Amino acid sequence: MTTEAAAGTWKLGDVTVNRMGFGAMRITANPDRSVAIQVLRRAVELGVNHIDTAAFYVSPGGTLRVGEGEKRYANELIREALSPYPDGLVITTKVGPGENAERGFYHATTAAELREQVETNLRQLGVDALDVVNLRIMKKPGEDSLTERFGWLAALRDEGLIRQLGVSNVRIDHVEEALAIAPVVCVQNSYAVDLRRDEDQLIAFCAERGIAYVPFFAIAGSSREGGATTDHSTVVEKLAATHNVTPQQVRLAWTLHHSPNILAIPGTGNPSHLEDNIAAGALQLSPEELASLDLN
Repeated sequence: MTTEAAAGTWKLGDVTVNRMGFGAMRITANPDRSVAIQVLRRAVELGVNHIDTAAFYVSPGGTLRVGEGEKRYANELIREALSPYPDGLVITTKVGPGENAERGFYHATTAAELREQVETNLRQLGVDALDVVNLRIMKKPGEDSLTERFGWLAALRDEGLIRQLGVSNVRIDHVEEALAIAPVVCVQNSYAVDLRRDEDQLIAFCAERGIAYVPFFAIAGSSREGGATTDHSTVVEKLAATHNVTPQQVRLAWTLHHSPNILAIPGTGNPSHLEDNIAAGALQLSPEELASLDLN
């Protein structure tokens, strides 16, 4: 069985992780809780030691909206499946967005709200300190400085509630702002072979500074929260047929080949899709094939 170690490793701050990780957003969409637990445990069995999650990843539907009926939180599924956590497992979460019964889905704008979100993650995951916390912002041109909010998170790190920090949905100037306050170990933005290719400059900026770039929607592309896209380019479809793999595996392989500091976090609640995603880490694309995708 191919394990995700085939994709290689990267130093995420002071810990080394395998480059093929797991994103937990879609795990709550599986109506069968036992299968969701199975997927998480199988991911770790296959060598995944980097899981991306958030307190606001909640069912029904695995969306960011508060729905009716029983809620399943990704963090609580992770805790049930994997606690006590194996040595070397890094769980990255994010704050900024949040949800609660009174407010529904909201974005934190005060130090108290960010602290509450950090404490919610701690409680749901059942840990004393969070491995990595990303500050996710809503970009607002001309008024979108993250200095104050990142400073609040840096203070929580100094308290020992957070070990390492990252940022999400950002530009280079945001990363520079954050670096002036505290070390940044990862940047998490939407990115795919057919989505936001203007991110290449930011990826290079991060690589030069030893910062991991963690793309979400690598499989979903323009479908975003809707899940894996079926709208693949002719080039992606052709390479999938050539290598006898799925288009989703080609998309993941391109993501990992694109830069050594990229960490993939494909998510799924389907056991067979999990196996395919992990196997994509071993898919080798030639320089000519990669060039054809770059022109995609």
